[in-house]
Amino acid sequence: MKSFKKYTFMVLILAMAITVITLLSGKAHSQAEPQTKKNCSECHETAANEVKESGGKHRSVPCAGCHLGHAPEARKALQKCSRCHLKTKKAHFELDGCRGCHKNPHTPLNISFADIKGNCVTCHSGQVAELKDHKSKHSALECSTCHNVHRKFPQCTQCHKPHSVEMAAVDCKKCHKAHVPKLVTYAADTPSKDCTGCHKKAFDVLKMSATKHANMTCASCHKDRHRMIPACNDCHGSPHLADLMVKFPKCGDCHKIAHDLNNWPVVTKNREMNEEVTREAGKKKKAML
Repeated sequence: MKSFKKYTFMVLILAMAITVITLLSGKAHSQAEPQTKKNCSECHETAANEVKESGGKHRSVPCAGCHLGHAPEARKALQKCSRCHLKTKKAHFELDGCRGCHKNPHTPLNISFADIKGNCVTCHSGQVAELKDHKSKHSALECSTCHNVHRKFPQCTQCHKPHSVEMAAVDCKKCHKAHVPKLVTYAADTPSKDCTGCHKKAFDVLKMSATKHANMTCASCHKDRHRMIPACNDCHGSPHLADLMVKFPKCGDCHKIAHDLNNWPVVTKNREMNEEVTREAGKKKKAML
């Protein structure tokens, strides 16, 4: 009986010693200041690698900047996001439920989400305004329809067929911007083949023309934006006498359309009339001299 009590006492002493050593070692580990990322990575290698590879601005934050303390004496030591981010005074950081999108603070920009257009507008107000001001089918979609992962930019051809078999997904953005898809703009060197997908008939008529226009690209006349139709005198000035323009005020009265100049039966008759008007105007001018 005496030996049993002695054995029990020794076990209790040993248990207390282990507890004290554990507490002291934990306290020494947690209170060692400053704790460096290198120290933390000895036990938390995965988290350290995540911050290093995808931490964004969190890379410059020491571990102790968010983890104020260490187990076992520090419980719930992870600080709220608002401790740092509310200082920026941006609407986005006033939203609740940060972890709904930013699921891992070590990789804060690896974001996946559901339909949260209201949240997106707090950072991407410009894009949302474009969708609102330039109505299209895209305006009715949630942001996550295309961007189901933050900073993911899908290919247009995932939803849309290209205008022609010659066009690839990379060609779409030459003319269309995703948030204003119907506001079509393009560079001056845009090849005419990019236009033929929708305007093949006009292009074919132009190429069959016997005039100088046949050698011009679509973008050389329809400059900068879709549906821009120039006036003839933008390039040609006023090539005819004023008396002639009074009789034929529209260029198309004689020349038809820009894609198919001078190609109709009545043009011969008009030419004869033009020549007659020109001769009469010349006679009047001579008489005045």
